[in-house]
Amino acid sequence: WSLAFLVILPLAAPRIWAWREVLISHWRRLFLLAGLGMGVTVAPQYIGARETSAANIALIFAACPALVVLLETAIWRTTLGWKRLGGMLTAVCGILVVLSRGNPWALAHLQFGRGDGWVLVAACSWATYTVLSKRCPLPQLPGTVRLGALIAGGAVSLAPFALLESLQGSTPDFSDGRLYLMLAFLAVVPSLGAYFCYDRLVGVAGPSGASISMYMVPLYATLAAWPLLGEAPMPFHMAGFALILAGTVLSGKQQPRSA
Repeated sequence: WSLAFLVILPLAAPRIWAWREVLISHWRRLFLLAGLGMGVTVAPQYIGARETSAANIALIFAACPALVVLLETAIWRTTLGWKRLGGMLTAVCGILVVLSRGNPWALAHLQFGRGDGWVLVAACSWATYTVLSKRCPLPQLPGTVRLGALIAGGAVSLAPFALLESLQGSTPDFSDGRLYLMLAFLAVVPSLGAYFCYDRLVGVAGPSGASISMYMVPLYATLAAWPLLGEAPMPFHMAGFALILAGTVLSGKQQPRSA
């Protein structure tokens, strides 16, 4: 997150300075959103990934739309329409087809452990961040100001834990050139790019509508594994993707109403 902030700083710095009084007056809400979306959502994923499979991570994060709906229904009394419910169920079926590799009996062999618990914490944090981004939003800010402030808040929220890891000797190998390529990718694509697009999506489609995009996580994971790991898509992938896309379209046809 520190590297991502340095990347956006030349563009955002003048605007952040111009909006400094607004940011300072809302620093509690800013730090809350940054801590949830950039801190608790991210760090437990890396911790959990050491002890669980990519399939389990995809499955848990694909449940984020349901968690968002649960939060909105329980706290803000949002009504869930039949189209959205049917779309969610259809997408979940597609996710299960992918995870089971087309064999329903394979789901019985999926194991969940401590690593999955960390990932579940991250997924719950992401769902909470999604809902609060709409229900308890920051003031109207330019996109670069909002993103830069949240990224800075995320770096600050994680700094004590990074320091603790360093004191314990858990530091990367800075002599490995691949480390810098990976950090650059993480700073630009899943940090700046993904968060900017997702925040815009929350503003346009609402938290429930934006969270539907999480159904696509198994699709992205499979497509990324093709060139990187040599795992070509199989027929069950195509069947699962078709169900996921159908469920996403169906869910998007009806927005939830507040009671």
